[in-house]
Amino acid sequence: MTDFTGLPNLVIGDVIDPLSQCLIGEYEADTGQTIIKGDAVALSADGKISRATSAAMAIGIATKGAAAGEKCSVIVRGRVKVATGGAIARGQRVYAGDAAARVLALTDQAVDEGGTAKYTIYYSRAFAFAEQSAAAAGDLISIIVGR
Repeated sequence: MTDFTGLPNLVIGDVIDPLSQCLIGEYEADTGQTIIKGDAVALSADGKISRATSAAMAIGIATKGAAAGEKCSVIVRGRVKVATGGAIARGQRVYAGDAAARVLALTDQAVDEGGTAKYTIYYSRAFAFAEQSAAAAGDLISIIVGR
């Protein structure tokens, strides 16, 4: 695990920008969910969140942990330190997540406009972009969250 942020005093899930420049929402951890600070999270019901542990339409990153039924702060706009689920290029859009609710690179998909091939492009899964490159799973980078 390499920390590419240049901010060793911050831990995963810490907000980088002044709070006045961020948008932090409060959501309830859904039934059966334990949210860990730094997890990518997605809406699972109105006003409730779950860990984004598979390709999900994440809304942000948990800035504190919460047990089921507890309130959890989530950064939905702004810069935050995260762990990656694999290699990510600087500037690349990211989505969530892997089994550990870490961010992943949203890769381009080849499209055959002239043929009969069918394809799906998952633009709606992108919820942030990377400020640094990551070489491997577990690397620490900052992302700018904002759908």
